[in-house]
Amino acid sequence: MTVVPYSINYREVWDEFVKTSKNGTFLIQRGFMDYHANRFLDCSVLILDGSGIMDEERSALQDVDSVKAVFPANWVEEEHCVYSHQGLTYGGLIVREDVTQKEMLQMMQLIFLYYENYLRAVRIVYKPIPYIYSAYPSGEDLYALFRAGGQLSRRLVSTVVDQRHPLRIRTLRLRQSRKAVDHGFYIDRMIEGEWDTLAEYWALLEHVLKTYHNSKPVHTLEEMQLLMGRFPKDIRLYLVRSDEKIVAGTVVFESKQVAHVQYIASGEEGRQFGALDLLFRHLINERYKQMEYIDFGTSNEHGGYVLNEGLIFQKEGFGGRAVCYDTYEVRLNHNILLQMSGDKMDEVAERIKYLDLKSITHTYQPELTDAIRDVVERGWFLLGEENKAFEKDFSAYVGTRHCVAVGNGLEALLLILSAYKHIGQWEDGDEVIVPSNTYIATILAVSHAGLKPVLVEPSMETYLIDPLRLQSALTPRTRAILPVHLYGRVCNMDAINSFAKEHGLKVVDDVAQAHGAMYHGKRAGSLCDASAFSFYPGKNLGALGDAGCITTDDEQLASLVRMMANYGSNVKYVNEVKGYNSRMDEIQAAVLRVKLPQLDEENERRRQIAQIYDREIKNPLIVKPNIPADIREHVFHVYAVRCPDRNKLQAYLSEKGVQTMIHYPIPPHRQAAYREWNEDSYPISERIHREELSLPVSHQLTDDEILRITKALNEFVLEV
Repeated sequence: MTVVPYSINYREVWDEFVKTSKNGTFLIQRGFMDYHANRFLDCSVLILDGSGIMDEERSALQDVDSVKAVFPANWVEEEHCVYSHQGLTYGGLIVREDVTQKEMLQMMQLIFLYYENYLRAVRIVYKPIPYIYSAYPSGEDLYALFRAGGQLSRRLVSTVVDQRHPLRIRTLRLRQSRKAVDHGFYIDRMIEGEWDTLAEYWALLEHVLKTYHNSKPVHTLEEMQLLMGRFPKDIRLYLVRSDEKIVAGTVVFESKQVAHVQYIASGEEGRQFGALDLLFRHLINERYKQMEYIDFGTSNEHGGYVLNEGLIFQKEGFGGRAVCYDTYEVRLNHNILLQMSGDKMDEVAERIKYLDLKSITHTYQPELTDAIRDVVERGWFLLGEENKAFEKDFSAYVGTRHCVAVGNGLEALLLILSAYKHIGQWEDGDEVIVPSNTYIATILAVSHAGLKPVLVEPSMETYLIDPLRLQSALTPRTRAILPVHLYGRVCNMDAINSFAKEHGLKVVDDVAQAHGAMYHGKRAGSLCDASAFSFYPGKNLGALGDAGCITTDDEQLASLVRMMANYGSNVKYVNEVKGYNSRMDEIQAAVLRVKLPQLDEENERRRQIAQIYDREIKNPLIVKPNIPADIREHVFHVYAVRCPDRNKLQAYLSEKGVQTMIHYPIPPHRQAAYREWNEDSYPISERIHREELSLPVSHQLTDDEILRITKALNEFVLEV
């Protein structure tokens, strides 16, 4: 089996699979999940049969039969946590009817290892789909959670009427429903597209929730209208009226087996004369008489620990009994995950981490402790001595006249572009040429500066922006080129600079992954008009948090970005331009000063490791990166190989105890953030993003560990 990250290209096959699955409902279709996509960072995946390979050259997977499961999920970076999609009542693995217990163990193992390797997730929050929504017995994932060490973290109780074996409705409820009839109440249903009716009911719902619970509906009126428009056969609004006035009502989400009653509300008149009793009796005895279950929703408060006894008493009066909506938390433990699949394992080899930041930091521990203590004792935490000293040290190292320390790499790019926009009087919508094969932060900086990114394909030989393609991207509004020294290799700066000079363009390079790389005797960061660095902890030169800097020989630019990074101010409370808050703190500056003297030595070790990989990897399924004639042009921030079934290779290496990463699974033009590009085609970038896998290349790795990795790579095969 293979794990494939969801992208918009797979929307149709995702939805088709959910419709035919054992336990999927319309809530798991992308039309429902994506209505609030801006609130969540989607990290959903598809699990394919071993024979199924997701081929993006076909633009979308066409054969739904190769899909075994889907997992709706989102990522919360600050928690290092993957959630069963937080925009859904339930989530969990949506599976085919024929999935066995062993297959479920394997699938759960694969997706957990995938998130651990790809996102460096430390935990998974998993919401299994209650059994009532499944067409067949469906506890396989619960056992898999047990094997993974999952712990029950939340339990909500919902009241469900089993229409196959109904219990008697209590006399009180019958009496209240007759009272409603005697008072003249009657049942009504919203007709499709009758939005005035929805608005009237939503006003009642909001009033009731505010008055009695000091809350508001999860969905706004506009959101509910959108969803009802997308799913008119699945979302219904039932009402109780007195004359023409709405006195009570509920929204019902209909799936194959379950009518899920939500957003129940009754006004004062409705409460007095049993409107909801009349409505519930109608739903049970008439409207959903043939449905297997009617779910009247949860009756918990305060995270499940408080039971609303009055509310559940009313629901139980209609014959409802408890079904639990559970949440599990799994702390990712690699050795436990490796033993999940059911196969007997005598011993799990010691794991090779992709990057062990704890160990790296430990090697600098005494010096870092002293440096941080000095900052703390000094009591000056921004724009102080350490900041100035780092700027001096790093500009000398790079070989530029100026260095401006800032908050992070994205802001470094944003500040440069914003400053040049100010200096050169560029206009909103002016264009910057950027590589289509890069991390999205590069492109975000252009967008946030009010400029238009124009994507250019890379060379398949280097994975870097192809200078031969610059001409085709040039327009009268082009103002700059933004090359990215991806994976640690320097771009062809002679060709790029020559083209820029010919057409009067600025060149701003992204050096986030190329600290210390050389090019024709000069260091990256001194090769063009201005350069942006990130010192994210995982970089070759990494801080203990976010940090970045700008290097340049342009005194005017340096002065302007320094002011812009400090709220547009050189003198406190005197703001000359509309600036930002992007300042490297004193602790990060001190940390970087400790680590900078070792950068060249550590880069040299990365080059040695790359040469071992290059020499020892013999498997024709593994495409090795091209090493430049002058190896100093590459610092191997990433050792990027390619494989026709990258995800299977990653899972295989994980089983062998080797952690890998993907840089990056989805190209920028296929990201939801740039929906306007989703239909565009950049086949070279798409292939790289589909096939790339990053092997461990930390300077701390031993030769024996590298040889263990190469042995595993050489033994890898693809089943036919």
